[in-house]
Amino acid sequence: MSYYIKRSTNFGFDEAIERVIKAVQTEGFGILTDIDVKSTLKEKINVDFKKYRILGACNPTFAYEALQVEDQIGIMMPCNITVIEQDNGHVDISIMDPTAAFNVIENEELQPFAIELKMKLERCLTYLDD
Repeated sequence: MSYYIKRSTNFGFDEAIERVIKAVQTEGFGILTDIDVKSTLKEKINVDFKKYRILGACNPTFAYEALQVEDQIGIMMPCNITVIEQDNGHVDISIMDPTAAFNVIENEELQPFAIELKMKLERCLTYLDD
């Protein structure tokens, strides 16, 4: 089982970021964190790296409901989305697969959350072309 869902695009890097943010908002998510990996690696250890951002998306309703079932679920939050510019010019957008992530938690009550969350995140990838 893969731990992520990926889509390769021909968008420019900045356009891909904008489209991802718009897509997740359509499904009720907000971006809580935005890590610029390229800049961070340059600043901290002086290495050059490709354009790479990690966006932390959260759907407050899902987060609240999941926390009611399993208070340690916060370790798995937010849902990370990576936007990576590859050497071939394509930009890959990958979303954490919540069903894979939640499998490590031994609480069957979370499975419905994971399945619905995965469907919402997969729909986000389909909105990228809108």
